[in-house]
Amino acid sequence: LPALRVAGERTPVLVDDIISSAHTMIAACAELIAAGVGAPICVGIHAIFAGDAYEALRRAGARRIVTTNTVPHASNEIDVSDLFVPAIATLFPDGAERATTPKANAMVQGP
Repeated sequence: LPALRVAGERTPVLVDDIISSAHTMIAACAELIAAGVGAPICVGIHAIFAGDAYEALRRAGARRIVTTNTVPHASNEIDVSDLFVPAIATLFPDGAERATTPKANAMVQGP
Protein backbone atom coordinates (compact mmCIF):
# COMPACT_ATOMS: atom_id res chain seq x y z
CA LEU A 1 0.00 0.00 0.00
CA PRO A 2 1.17 3.55 -0.57
CA ALA A 3 2.03 5.71 2.40
CA LEU A 4 -1.19 6.35 4.26
CA ARG A 5 -2.09 9.72 5.65
CA VAL A 6 -5.26 9.58 7.65
CA ALA A 7 -7.14 12.65 8.73
CA GLY A 8 -9.75 12.43 11.42
CA GLU A 9 -11.79 9.33 12.08
CA ARG A 10 -12.12 8.05 8.53
CA THR A 11 -12.98 4.45 7.76
CA PRO A 12 -10.99 2.77 4.99
CA VAL A 13 -13.05 1.18 2.21
CA LEU A 14 -11.62 -1.57 0.00
CA VAL A 15 -13.35 -2.32 -3.32
CA ASP A 16 -12.72 -5.38 -5.48
CA ASP A 17 -14.59 -6.63 -8.51
CA ILE A 18 -14.56 -10.34 -7.62
CA ILE A 19 -14.03 -11.76 -4.15
CA SER A 20 -13.30 -15.44 -4.65
CA SER A 21 -10.50 -16.61 -2.35
CA ALA A 22 -10.53 -13.21 -0.59
CA HIS A 23 -6.71 -13.32 -0.43
CA THR A 24 -6.36 -9.81 -1.85
CA MET A 25 -8.86 -8.32 0.62
CA ILE A 26 -7.36 -10.28 3.52
CA ALA A 27 -3.86 -8.99 2.71
CA ALA A 28 -5.13 -5.41 2.36
CA CYS A 29 -6.99 -5.68 5.69
CA ALA A 30 -3.80 -6.85 7.37
CA GLU A 31 -1.82 -3.94 5.89
CA LEU A 32 -4.38 -1.35 6.96
CA ILE A 33 -4.69 -2.73 10.46
CA ALA A 34 -0.89 -3.02 10.83
CA ALA A 35 -0.53 0.59 9.65
CA GLY A 36 -2.89 1.68 12.41
CA VAL A 37 -5.55 2.87 9.98
CA GLY A 38 -8.18 0.52 11.32
CA ALA A 39 -10.49 -2.18 10.07
CA PRO A 40 -11.87 -1.53 6.59
CA ILE A 41 -15.27 -1.96 5.05
CA CYS A 42 -14.81 -4.45 2.21
CA VAL A 43 -16.99 -4.04 -0.87
CA GLY A 44 -17.19 -6.61 -3.65
CA ILE A 45 -19.10 -6.59 -6.91
CA HIS A 46 -19.29 -10.38 -7.34
CA ALA A 47 -19.42 -12.40 -4.10
CA ILE A 48 -17.98 -15.77 -5.12
CA PHE A 49 -16.45 -16.55 -1.68
CA ALA A 50 -14.93 -19.96 -2.45
CA GLY A 51 -14.66 -22.33 0.49
CA ASP A 52 -14.32 -20.44 3.78
CA ALA A 53 -13.24 -17.17 2.13
CA TYR A 54 -16.09 -15.15 3.66
CA GLU A 55 -15.29 -16.30 7.19
CA ALA A 56 -11.55 -15.85 6.56
CA LEU A 57 -12.19 -12.24 5.55
CA ARG A 58 -14.25 -11.68 8.69
CA ARG A 59 -11.46 -13.21 10.80
CA ALA A 60 -8.91 -10.97 9.04
CA GLY A 61 -10.59 -7.98 10.66
CA ALA A 62 -12.97 -6.57 8.05
CA ARG A 63 -15.30 -4.17 9.82
CA ARG A 64 -18.08 -4.98 7.38
CA ILE A 65 -18.39 -6.98 4.15
CA VAL A 66 -20.82 -5.68 1.54
CA THR A 67 -21.48 -7.07 -1.94
CA THR A 68 -23.88 -6.55 -4.82
CA ASN A 69 -26.63 -9.01 -5.64
CA THR A 70 -24.99 -10.21 -8.87
CA VAL A 71 -24.18 -13.48 -7.05
CA PRO A 72 -26.57 -14.45 -4.23
CA HIS A 73 -24.83 -14.33 -0.84
CA ALA A 74 -25.60 -13.29 2.73
CA SER A 75 -23.38 -10.21 2.23
CA ASN A 76 -25.58 -8.80 -0.58
CA GLU A 77 -26.58 -5.26 0.42
CA ILE A 78 -26.32 -3.43 -2.91
CA ASP A 79 -29.11 -4.13 -5.39
CA VAL A 80 -27.92 -3.53 -8.95
CA SER A 81 -31.11 -4.79 -10.65
CA ASP A 82 -32.07 -1.26 -11.68
CA LEU A 83 -28.84 -1.03 -13.67
CA PHE A 84 -29.11 -4.29 -15.56
CA VAL A 85 -32.76 -5.16 -16.10
CA PRO A 86 -33.63 -2.24 -18.42
CA ALA A 87 -30.54 -2.86 -20.55
CA ILE A 88 -31.19 -6.58 -20.77
CA ALA A 89 -34.87 -6.03 -21.52
CA THR A 90 -33.95 -4.10 -24.67
CA LEU A 91 -32.20 -7.22 -25.97
CA PHE A 92 -35.37 -9.30 -25.78
CA PRO A 93 -38.61 -8.00 -27.32
CA ASP A 94 -40.49 -10.52 -25.17
CA GLY A 95 -38.53 -9.47 -22.09
CA ALA A 96 -41.59 -9.25 -19.85
CA GLU A 97 -42.11 -13.00 -20.20
CA ARG A 98 -38.48 -13.63 -19.32
CA ALA A 99 -38.48 -11.59 -16.11
CA THR A 100 -38.15 -13.84 -13.10
CA THR A 101 -38.91 -11.52 -10.19
CA PRO A 102 -41.77 -9.09 -9.53
CA LYS A 103 -39.30 -6.19 -9.47
CA ALA A 104 -37.67 -7.23 -12.73
CA ASN A 105 -41.04 -7.90 -14.32
CA ALA A 106 -42.27 -4.42 -13.35
CA MET A 107 -39.11 -2.86 -14.79
CA VAL A 108 -39.44 -4.71 -18.09
CA GLN A 109 -43.11 -3.84 -18.45
CA GLY A 110 -42.65 -0.24 -17.37
CA PRO A 111 -45.05 1.95 -15.37
